[in-house]
Amino acid sequence: MRLTAEDLSARRGEDLLFSNISFSLIDGDALLLTGRNGSGKSTLLRVVAGLLPAVSGRLTFDDPTAAEALRPAEACHYLGHRNAMKPELTAAENLGFWKAFFSGSQTGRGLTVEGAAAAVELESILHLPFGYLSAGQQRRMAFAKLLVAHRPVWLLDEPTAALDTAAEALFSRLIRDHLADGGIVLAATHQPLDFQATHRLEMKGFEYAEMEVSV
Repeated sequence: MRLTAEDLSARRGEDLLFSNISFSLIDGDALLLTGRNGSGKSTLLRVVAGLLPAVSGRLTFDDPTAAEALRPAEACHYLGHRNAMKPELTAAENLGFWKAFFSGSQTGRGLTVEGAAAAVELESILHLPFGYLSAGQQRRMAFAKLLVAHRPVWLLDEPTAALDTAAEALFSRLIRDHLADGGIVLAATHQPLDFQATHRLEMKGFEYAEMEVSV
Protein backbone atom coordinates (compact mmCIF):
# COMPACT_ATOMS: atom_id res chain seq x y z
CA MET A 1 0.00 0.00 0.00
CA ARG A 2 1.36 3.43 -0.91
CA LEU A 3 0.04 7.00 -0.82
CA THR A 4 2.07 9.31 -3.05
CA ALA A 5 1.97 13.06 -3.57
CA GLU A 6 3.99 14.59 -6.38
CA ASP A 7 4.63 18.35 -6.60
CA LEU A 8 1.32 19.42 -5.07
CA SER A 9 0.40 23.09 -4.95
CA ALA A 10 -2.69 24.86 -3.64
CA ARG A 11 -4.05 28.38 -3.43
CA ARG A 12 -5.74 30.45 -0.75
CA GLY A 13 -7.80 32.95 -2.66
CA GLU A 14 -5.61 34.31 -5.45
CA ASP A 15 -2.33 33.51 -3.67
CA LEU A 16 -0.31 30.33 -3.97
CA LEU A 17 -0.21 28.91 -0.43
CA PHE A 18 2.26 26.09 -1.04
CA SER A 19 3.98 24.37 -3.94
CA ASN A 20 6.30 21.45 -4.69
CA ILE A 21 4.94 19.27 -1.87
CA SER A 22 5.91 15.65 -2.40
CA PHE A 23 5.86 12.59 -0.16
CA SER A 24 5.49 8.83 -0.37
CA LEU A 25 3.99 6.86 2.52
CA ILE A 26 3.60 3.11 2.90
CA ASP A 27 1.98 0.75 5.42
CA GLY A 28 2.66 1.89 8.99
CA ASP A 29 4.00 5.34 8.04
CA ALA A 30 2.99 8.52 9.86
CA LEU A 31 3.59 12.01 8.47
CA LEU A 32 3.53 14.84 11.02
CA LEU A 33 2.72 18.27 9.58
CA THR A 34 4.23 21.20 11.45
CA GLY A 35 4.27 24.96 10.94
CA ARG A 36 2.63 28.11 12.23
CA ASN A 37 -1.09 28.82 11.90
CA GLY A 38 -1.99 29.65 8.32
CA SER A 39 0.99 27.83 6.85
CA GLY A 40 -1.11 25.37 4.85
CA LYS A 41 -1.36 22.27 7.07
CA SER A 42 -5.16 22.09 6.99
CA THR A 43 -5.25 22.93 3.31
CA LEU A 44 -2.86 20.08 2.48
CA LEU A 45 -4.99 17.60 4.44
CA ARG A 46 -8.12 18.78 2.63
CA VAL A 47 -6.42 18.40 -0.73
CA VAL A 48 -5.45 14.82 0.12
CA ALA A 49 -9.01 14.17 1.34
CA GLY A 50 -10.41 15.42 -1.97
CA LEU A 51 -12.23 18.32 -0.31
CA LEU A 52 -10.15 21.00 -2.07
CA PRO A 53 -8.63 20.89 -5.55
CA ALA A 54 -4.88 21.06 -6.04
CA VAL A 55 -3.67 23.75 -8.42
CA SER A 56 -1.10 21.31 -9.76
CA GLY A 57 0.53 18.02 -8.90
CA ARG A 58 -0.67 14.47 -8.54
CA LEU A 59 -2.00 12.22 -5.77
CA THR A 60 -2.13 8.44 -6.11
CA PHE A 61 -3.06 5.56 -3.84
CA ASP A 62 -1.97 2.02 -4.65
CA ASP A 63 -3.14 -1.06 -2.79
CA PRO A 64 -2.18 -4.29 -4.57
CA THR A 65 -4.59 -6.27 -2.38
CA ALA A 66 -7.67 -4.26 -3.46
CA ALA A 67 -10.00 -5.74 -6.05
CA GLU A 68 -10.26 -2.36 -7.79
CA ALA A 69 -8.11 0.76 -7.79
CA LEU A 70 -9.16 3.41 -5.27
CA ARG A 71 -8.92 7.15 -5.68
CA PRO A 72 -6.89 8.66 -2.80
CA ALA A 73 -10.01 10.25 -1.29
CA GLU A 74 -11.74 6.86 -1.20
CA ALA A 75 -8.92 5.49 0.97
CA CYS A 76 -9.07 8.35 3.49
CA HIS A 77 -10.86 9.18 6.71
CA TYR A 78 -10.73 12.92 7.44
CA LEU A 79 -11.12 14.33 10.97
CA GLY A 80 -11.09 18.12 10.79
CA HIS A 81 -11.72 20.88 13.28
CA ARG A 82 -15.44 20.20 13.16
CA ASN A 83 -16.82 16.86 14.31
CA ALA A 84 -19.24 16.26 11.39
CA MET A 85 -22.03 15.07 13.70
CA LYS A 86 -25.62 16.32 13.92
CA PRO A 87 -26.37 17.66 17.42
CA GLU A 88 -30.04 16.64 17.43
CA LEU A 89 -29.29 12.97 16.65
CA THR A 90 -28.07 10.58 19.31
CA ALA A 91 -24.43 9.56 19.33
CA ALA A 92 -25.54 6.08 18.19
CA GLU A 93 -27.55 7.52 15.29
CA ASN A 94 -24.61 9.65 14.19
CA LEU A 95 -22.20 6.72 14.24
CA GLY A 96 -24.79 4.55 12.51
CA PHE A 97 -25.07 7.11 9.72
CA TRP A 98 -21.31 7.11 9.12
CA LYS A 99 -21.16 3.33 9.16
CA ALA A 100 -23.92 3.15 6.54
CA PHE A 101 -22.34 5.98 4.53
CA PHE A 102 -19.09 4.06 4.18
CA SER A 103 -20.70 0.64 3.77
CA GLY A 104 -20.53 0.70 -0.02
CA SER A 105 -16.77 1.28 -0.01
CA GLN A 106 -14.26 -1.49 -0.59
CA THR A 107 -12.71 -0.31 2.66
CA GLY A 108 -16.02 -0.24 4.51
CA ARG A 109 -15.31 -2.95 7.12
CA GLY A 110 -15.01 -1.74 10.69
CA LEU A 111 -16.30 -1.98 14.24
CA THR A 112 -19.93 -1.99 15.28
CA VAL A 113 -21.37 1.26 16.61
CA GLU A 114 -21.18 -0.17 20.13
CA GLY A 115 -17.64 -1.43 19.60
CA ALA A 116 -16.43 1.94 18.29
CA ALA A 117 -18.00 3.77 21.24
CA ALA A 118 -16.40 1.29 23.62
CA ALA A 119 -13.02 1.92 21.99
CA VAL A 120 -13.29 5.58 23.00
CA GLU A 121 -14.79 4.61 26.40
CA LEU A 122 -18.21 6.22 25.79
CA GLU A 123 -20.50 3.24 25.20
CA SER A 124 -22.71 4.22 28.16
CA ILE A 125 -23.84 7.50 26.55
CA LEU A 126 -24.67 6.34 23.04
CA HIS A 127 -28.35 7.07 23.71
CA LEU A 128 -27.77 10.79 24.36
CA PRO A 129 -28.15 13.47 21.69
CA PHE A 130 -24.73 14.44 20.39
CA GLY A 131 -25.40 18.08 21.27
CA TYR A 132 -25.76 17.14 24.97
CA LEU A 133 -22.21 15.83 25.20
CA SER A 134 -19.28 17.85 26.50
CA ALA A 135 -16.72 19.18 24.02
CA GLY A 136 -14.31 16.40 24.98
CA GLN A 137 -16.97 13.69 24.65
CA GLN A 138 -17.99 15.06 21.27
CA ARG A 139 -14.40 14.91 20.06
CA ARG A 140 -14.02 11.32 21.24
CA MET A 141 -17.27 10.33 19.49
CA ALA A 142 -15.99 12.01 16.33
CA PHE A 143 -12.91 9.82 16.55
CA ALA A 144 -15.15 6.77 16.95
CA LYS A 145 -16.50 7.71 13.51
CA LEU A 146 -13.15 6.60 12.08
CA LEU A 147 -13.57 3.16 13.65
CA VAL A 148 -17.03 2.18 12.40
CA ALA A 149 -15.65 1.81 8.86
CA HIS A 150 -12.06 0.95 8.05
CA ARG A 151 -10.15 3.21 5.71
CA PRO A 152 -6.38 2.81 5.54
CA VAL A 153 -5.42 6.50 5.56
CA TRP A 154 -6.29 8.77 8.50
CA LEU A 155 -6.07 12.54 7.97
CA LEU A 156 -6.11 14.23 11.38
CA ASP A 157 -6.31 18.02 11.82
CA GLU A 158 -5.56 19.10 15.41
CA PRO A 159 -7.11 15.83 16.60
CA THR A 160 -6.62 16.36 20.34
CA ALA A 161 -8.49 19.68 20.55
CA ALA A 162 -10.75 19.73 23.65
CA LEU A 163 -9.30 16.47 25.02
CA ASP A 164 -7.93 15.97 28.51
CA THR A 165 -4.71 14.09 29.24
CA ALA A 166 -6.39 10.70 29.61
CA ALA A 167 -8.29 11.12 26.33
CA GLU A 168 -5.10 12.21 24.55
CA ALA A 169 -3.43 8.98 25.72
CA LEU A 170 -6.39 6.92 24.49
CA PHE A 171 -6.34 8.74 21.16
CA SER A 172 -2.61 8.15 20.73
CA ARG A 173 -3.06 4.45 21.47
CA LEU A 174 -5.73 4.12 18.78
CA ILE A 175 -3.41 5.85 16.30
CA ARG A 176 -0.60 3.46 17.21
CA ASP A 177 -2.99 0.52 16.75
CA HIS A 178 -3.96 1.82 13.30
CA LEU A 179 -0.31 2.14 12.29
CA ALA A 180 0.52 -1.30 13.67
CA ASP A 181 -2.33 -2.70 11.56
CA GLY A 182 -0.66 -1.30 8.43
CA GLY A 183 -2.51 1.99 8.27
CA ILE A 184 -1.17 5.40 7.25
CA VAL A 185 -1.58 8.63 9.24
CA LEU A 186 -1.14 12.28 8.26
CA ALA A 187 -1.55 14.52 11.30
CA ALA A 188 -1.36 18.29 11.79
CA THR A 189 -1.00 19.26 15.44
CA HIS A 190 0.62 21.78 17.76
CA GLN A 191 0.39 19.34 20.67
CA PRO A 192 2.67 16.33 21.10
CA LEU A 193 1.11 12.96 20.32
CA ASP A 194 2.48 9.68 21.59
CA PHE A 195 3.19 7.89 18.32
CA GLN A 196 6.25 7.53 16.11
CA ALA A 197 6.22 9.96 13.18
CA THR A 198 8.34 8.36 10.46
CA HIS A 199 8.21 11.56 8.37
CA ARG A 200 7.92 15.27 9.13
CA LEU A 201 6.88 18.06 6.80
CA GLU A 202 7.29 21.70 7.80
CA MET A 203 4.71 23.90 6.11
CA LYS A 204 5.92 27.48 5.72
CA GLY A 205 3.02 29.16 3.95
CA PHE A 206 3.27 31.02 0.65
CA GLU A 207 6.72 29.55 0.06
CA TYR A 208 8.41 26.25 -0.70
CA ALA A 209 8.17 23.57 2.00
CA GLU A 210 10.67 20.75 2.35
CA MET A 211 10.14 17.26 3.70
CA GLU A 212 12.50 15.87 6.29
CA VAL A 213 12.58 12.14 7.05
CA SER A 214 13.27 11.31 10.68
CA VAL A 215 15.71 8.53 11.58
